Amino acid sequence: MAAVWRIESARIVGALARYTGDFALAEDLAQEALAEALVTWPRDGVPRHPAGWLLTVGRRRAIDHFRRHEVQDRKYAVLAHGLGEGGAVTGGGPPLPPPDDQDVLWDPDQIDDDLLALMFVACHPVLSREARVALTLRVVGGLTSDEIARALLVPTATAQARITRAKKTLAAAGVPFEVPPPEQRGARLGTVLTVVYVIFTEGSSASSGPDLIRFDLAGEAQRLARILARLMPEEPETHGLLALLELTGARFPARTGPDGEPVLLEHQDRSRWDRTAIRRGRAAAVRAQRTGRGVGAYGLQALIAEQHAVAESVAATDWPRIVLLYEALARLAPSPVVELNRAVAVSMAEGPRAGLELVDALGDAGQLAGSHLLPSVRGELLIRLGRDEDARAELERAIKLCGNEREREVLRGKLARLEEGLEERLGEGE
Repeated sequence: MAAVWRIESARIVGALARYTGDFALAEDLAQEALAEALVTWPRDGVPRHPAGWLLTVGRRRAIDHFRRHEVQDRKYAVLAHGLGEGGAVTGGGPPLPPPDDQDVLWDPDQIDDDLLALMFVACHPVLSREARVALTLRVVGGLTSDEIARALLVPTATAQARITRAKKTLAAAGVPFEVPPPEQRGARLGTVLTVVYVIFTEGSSASSGPDLIRFDLAGEAQRLARILARLMPEEPETHGLLALLELTGARFPARTGPDGEPVLLEHQDRSRWDRTAIRRGRAAAVRAQRTGRGVGAYGLQALIAEQHAVAESVAATDWPRIVLLYEALARLAPSPVVELNRAVAVSMAEGPRAGLELVDALGDAGQLAGSHLLPSVRGELLIRLGRDEDARAELERAIKLCGNEREREVLRGKLARLEEGLEERLGEGE
């Protein structure tokens, strides 16, 4: 049941939103369907088509909702009988849906449209950019409030408040459930692409939980990126994002070992990388460049991923080229994560001391204070510089901040090896 909900919830909400025309109601109906499944499935068994079952139940709950409101409106009309104009304000209930359930059979093509419409509704200009991202991550990506907060580098309460306000704003504005016409898509495209990227990022490196990679989220983001590239083929950023996701996802088969343990880039078996995905990614990067409007931030990241994809090893990677690409990315889309990645690239191209200077500048500015990424990178650079005691403190801090168990295992392994080396040197000194 958890797997079905994780995979299908966004599609179910999207279909119900199309059916009811009410974004918030669709979420409530989907939750009611899940609650009924929690009672029914353990007793009667899992249905043959679980997602279709949930959608059918949600649709029936919608019919009940409409009927209740129709009766309520009639009662209000009786109470208001004889009142002058303006004496009562009642809204007519939506028209009743057809009584049969034949049109709720699972249609993958229609669901794609529903998901895309769901994304564009959640990214409506009536919302602030921050609210758009948080809401779409919740209803389309299925991320929890904690995961959204970590992805956006804000407190959980802030993320929850943004989502609640966004739903109320959409309801008050009466935003229609539809994919906007082509002339209106550009205004929302940036946020839509951001959301797809954040969903993929959470999938490729889960911020919490027992697994390093959440294939369901990463795969869904890739699918949405392909739809967007087809929907808006003249936009370089749609192709740039698709290229980035394909090239990054190509490394998934080699990123974990037999038991799901993480495998660092320098130890990955590159023969296991998905060469077909790499070809798709490189082709998308070419399409982004052919638009003649610049590749954009996602395109630059794709070009960075391409450098890794074509290199035979970490040592053979064109690190100076990657540094230049990160410098361009930092000017186009500045962020502390981009600066941290640039610091890593600089350390590979010019040595750990140069990279550490950039990392320390981030730390002095208070950037990434609650993230394990900065102390993790700093610890690695300190190890390479032979400052083992300082490195140990950074790795211990990174372990405390890291929310993913698999990543903590990697950090603990580094710390254990570092401490073994310290003990050996201490023994030799004695």
